Order: sequence, then C-alpha cells, then structure tokens
Amino acid sequence: MAFFSFLTPVFVAIICVLIGVILKKIKHETKSKPLSRPWVDEDLKDGTDNQLEEEEVDEEWQGLDENVAHIPFSAERYSEAEMIKRSQMFYELLNKRRSVRFLSDEPVPREVIDNIIRTAGTSPSGAHTEPWTFVIVQDSYLKHKIREIVEEEEEINYKRRMGDTWVNDLKRLRTNWIKEYLDTAPYLILIFKQVYGRHPNGKKKTHYYNEISVSIACGVLLAALQNAGLCTVTTTPLNCGPQLRTLLKRPANEKLLMLLPVGYPKKDATVPALTRKPLEDIMVVM
Repeated sequence: MAFFSFLTPVFVAIICVLIGVILKKIKHETKSKPLSRPWVDEDLKDGTDNQLEEEEVDEEWQGLDENVAHIPFSAERYSEAEMIKRSQMFYELLNKRRSVRFLSDEPVPREVIDNIIRTAGTSPSGAHTEPWTFVIVQDSYLKHKIREIVEEEEEINYKRRMGDTWVNDLKRLRTNWIKEYLDTAPYLILIFKQVYGRHPNGKKKTHYYNEISVSIACGVLLAALQNAGLCTVTTTPLNCGPQLRTLLKRPANEKLLMLLPVGYPKKDATVPALTRKPLEDIMVVM
C-alpha cells in the first residue's frame, strides 16, 4: 500500500504535466490559426508574398533585357499658374466621378474603350512586368451569363457570407444582389491580375507586387473613364472568379480583381448624396 501511496502523487504530477503540454499546444494552434472569414475570396487575396516553388524559379532571367537602353527623358514643364490651373481642373473633373448603378444601353464607340485600356496600360508595375489583362465583354449572351453567375453568388454573399455588419453598412447605398447593369451596360471590363507569368522555357516568372500594380492600373482606368464622360461602378464580386475565368477562357495564372460595367448613365439615374473627406482629413504634411 505504501508503494501505491507513493505512486499516486507521481501519476498526478505526470498527468498535470501532460495536460499542461496539451493545453499549451491547443493555445498555440488556436493563436496561429487564421480567423475564419467565409466571405473572403481566394482570388482577391494578395499573392505577392507567396513564393514560387524553388525548382520553378529561374534566377538567371526574369524576362527583362539586362542591357535595355536608357534614353534621355524630358517632360512638359508648366508655369506655376498653369500647374495650379491644370491640377484644379483635373481635381474638379474627378470630383464629379460617382459610382453609377443605372447604366444606359446606348452604344459607346469602341475606339473610346480601346484608348481607355491603352491608358490603363501605361500604369507602373513591379519590375515592369505589366501583370494585367483587361477582358472587354460586349456580347449580350456573355454579359447575361456573367450576370447569372454574379447574382447567384452575390445572393449567397448577402444572405450568408458577408454578415450583418457589412450588409447593414450597404443598406444606405441601396445595393443588393440584383445587378441589372451587367445586362444593360454596353461593355463590361473584367480586370484580371496575372499572379505569375511564363518564361519562353515554360518556367514560371515572378510578377512582383501584382495586385498593387493592377490596382494602380484600375485607378488610372477609372480616371480615363471619367475623362471620356463615361460612368461605372467598381465591383469585386466575391467567389465568382473561378466561374468567370472559366466562362471567359482565361488561364489559371489570372485571378479576377475587379469588374466594371461601363456606359452612359440612364436619364433617371440616381446616386447617394455622399460627401468626401476634406483635405485636412486625408493629408498629413510634415
């Protein structure tokens, strides 16, 4: 009995140590495990930090000519008065930009769209990899198929994925999963980010900061649309990327970043009476 009396506290101590180790492991796993966010779209995640497989990376050549010529650069130089005038006019032009969900089916010259995409293509990009693809959809059948895909997923987003806070925040904007403008707009521009490229030898080529680069191009594109007198609404339809990529026959390295319906506003179009933050709330001078 004395022997068993001696073992009892030893067993208790061992059990306590094991419990402590298990609890510590559970705590570590819980802490390191990312929060579940069912509304997050895998296609919209920034893959900049995702390194390519070591055997796939070509360290010797990234598709850019190491001996590219450097040429003299010159730019327009304006007087201070002209600079102020031009910057004020450009601000006033872009300050009229609004997200418009009521778009007319009135035709828009294709040349205008071509010029707008050319303009977006002047954007800077990481190591000048230009990791963007702009898919222009004008075919009525394809536009309607896009609408069907988007509305099916958006209804799920509103009812299950997005959560009450997000849905309530959108109520004042009177948005829902019905996207009539996907049928009526003369053009849909789907912007894809190329998360990687290909070398001539078939190996993957890194596209540095691909999401940031394509996002900048989207901003330039929005400014170009406004400059041409066209309207759009920026949409990032959650969880539609793979289906739309398949529909539009895009390769696996392209991920949908944004979808823009483009056209003229309807005569009875309305927008929310919103205001923008004043300069002192968005700029810090040191």
